[in-house]
Amino acid sequence: MKKLANIGNAIIPYVTTFVLLLIWECAVRLNHLPAYILPSPVQIFKTLALTFPLLLKHTASTLEEAMLGFVLAIVIGFGTAFVLNHFYWLNKAVYPLLIVSQTIPIITLAPLFLIWFGWGMLPKILVVILVCFFPIVLSLLEGLNSVDPDLINLFRSMGASRLAIFKMVKLPSALPGFFSGMKISASYSIMAAVIGEWLGAQQGLGYFMTIAQKSFRVDRVLAAVMIIALLSLLIVKFINLIEWLLTPWNRRLENWEVK
Repeated sequence: MKKLANIGNAIIPYVTTFVLLLIWECAVRLNHLPAYILPSPVQIFKTLALTFPLLLKHTASTLEEAMLGFVLAIVIGFGTAFVLNHFYWLNKAVYPLLIVSQTIPIITLAPLFLIWFGWGMLPKILVVILVCFFPIVLSLLEGLNSVDPDLINLFRSMGASRLAIFKMVKLPSALPGFFSGMKISASYSIMAAVIGEWLGAQQGLGYFMTIAQKSFRVDRVLAAVMIIALLSLLIVKFINLIEWLLTPWNRRLENWEVK
């Protein structure tokens, strides 16, 4: 019964997606909507097949920008959370600034990056870093700060150094939260790269969508949207796999809770 329930839970999202696409297809056909207003899913899949070589080229550019920015955001975010957790006064001074930084619309900063750093890859990578940085820092910092103080005191009483306590106590406890922040950031990374390309680029999915939109090729725009959604989903699934491999203690806890 448990196996059947797991299979059912795995199938439900695909069935729901199929039903929604079927409703979309029927609505377009019954209302005779023109393709430049709302193309049907069948038309979008046809466009995706016809323009696949071109889309593949633009996808490679966007994916490179997103992954470079995402990896740098992880490195910078991890280092920032580590420092803020070790220095209480710095945490109090910098944490409010991190919160305030998220109130600045990224769409207003991206044009400035183009002015400062040109039309190459760097402005898009910076946009991705800014979008992905905060969820990683916040989730990891919250995880590090929520470790049981009694456990930390126990390790201190046994003569453990601050680095040893971080490695053996704080980090294992904070990793589930860290991966949650990574999954949030990963789902934003492709979108952030596309936003950077919207404002100025010579290739990439954002550039492809801008050209298609000006030509009223809504089917091409939505084909690119499908690729963006698929890439984001695959990246999140990949992070889920890494989390499953690196946090076996959390995996055992989840199995115990299910039972």
